Amino acid sequence: MRKVAIVDDEPDITTVLKRGLEQNGFSVDAFNDPQVALNSFQPDHYDLMIIDIRMPKLNGFDLYREVRKKDANVKVCFLTAFEIYYEEFRKMFPTIDVKAFVRKPVSIAALVKQINTTIESP
Repeated sequence: MRKVAIVDDEPDITTVLKRGLEQNGFSVDAFNDPQVALNSFQPDHYDLMIIDIRMPKLNGFDLYREVRKKDANVKVCFLTAFEIYYEEFRKMFPTIDVKAFVRKPVSIAALVKQINTTIESP
């Protein structure tokens, strides 16, 4: 069973995504506080983390950097309510090795497809 962590400061989002992913066979931990997610993070525990970009206290990019210090291999998918243009993102954050971005709102079917594609990519 694939293990996924969802980090989003909106409880309604994490609840819906957690329930939908669990119905599709994933084991899911949901966090509404990025600092709690970081403090709870264990290397080699998750196959993928879904991280909201805009959160108070610790934004998604900073959380990603801190998680990578603990586990250089964890796959990450950024979740955002805002349009992100990949090339602009690469210019701003050239060292972040993330190829997966999901725009809210997202269907569970589309999210499951993105998760599987991201986990299976080299």
